[in-house]
Amino acid sequence: MFSLEELQRAHEVVLGVLRPTPAFSWPLLGERVGAEIVVKHENCQPTGAFKVRGGLTYVDALMRRDPEAKGLISATRGNHGQSLAFAGRRSGLAVTIVVPHGNSREKNAAMRALGAELIEHGQDFQAAREEAMRLAETRGLHAVPAFHRDLALGVATYALELMRDHRDLDALYVPIGQGSGICGCIAARDALALRTEIVGVQSAHAPAYALSFAAGHVVRTNSADTFADGMATRAPDEDALAVIAKGAARIVLVDDEEIAAAIRVYWTDTHNLAEGAGAAALAAAMKERSRLQGQKVGLVLSGGNIDFDLFQRWVAPSVNAAAA
Repeated sequence: MFSLEELQRAHEVVLGVLRPTPAFSWPLLGERVGAEIVVKHENCQPTGAFKVRGGLTYVDALMRRDPEAKGLISATRGNHGQSLAFAGRRSGLAVTIVVPHGNSREKNAAMRALGAELIEHGQDFQAAREEAMRLAETRGLHAVPAFHRDLALGVATYALELMRDHRDLDALYVPIGQGSGICGCIAARDALALRTEIVGVQSAHAPAYALSFAAGHVVRTNSADTFADGMATRAPDEDALAVIAKGAARIVLVDDEEIAAAIRVYWTDTHNLAEGAGAAALAAAMKERSRLQGQKVGLVLSGGNIDFDLFQRWVAPSVNAAAA
């Protein structure tokens, strides 16, 4: 997807605003999986998630191509919208974000605090996405897709940081939403000429990319009913799928109970709070424990933006059950 030089230039853009996030080895996680575990902590970003990197590189490229851009509009369940609001505010661009009804109240509040106009429409991400495209036409705004090369280029900078410091990773587990994260990891692995296996992770309740990966073409689903809203995708991006099909080793499905258990493990073993998508990589590694013995494994903790009420309804019951 990108040359090493392109990745390095994107990293310079990101480092003009952000600091590299830590990558820690956690012995307790290693004991659980039977492998050396290195966690890339994108939950430490100022927006709480990795996507801010993509927002910065996307807006940087847009302002160079079209300095007269009137404003941005996009659809999100939260982290993508926060990234655009963060980057747009720095560049003086108005940002409009469309979210589905019932979206995370805390993520909505965070986007508004960053200056975004928030519009609620539809029952899921796909409906919000279609409304954002319609409003882009009627309002004359620049529509930012959920997946784009410039977004993936920015996101790939976390993989560049991780893989430069840990060139001997046997495998890297990455959650899949719209695909920028895993595509960025594949691109960074290839640019650095490493042999690390890139393993995608999806919700078993929103398996569109896993189905598409197996079929060799885009497969859409009728629903994406998972608490892990960062992975609630039912319409894969064709360009992202092409990269994943060529560069990923496999896609692992984890259900909401397995993700909730991984959120709990992150808290007990590292005292980091993960959102659903953020904990998915750990859930998959624990599920694949038998094949990872003795290896060095990277996990992307992509974000920590989980609502308190969702934590109480979803994760806390599993905490109580484990203590019983």
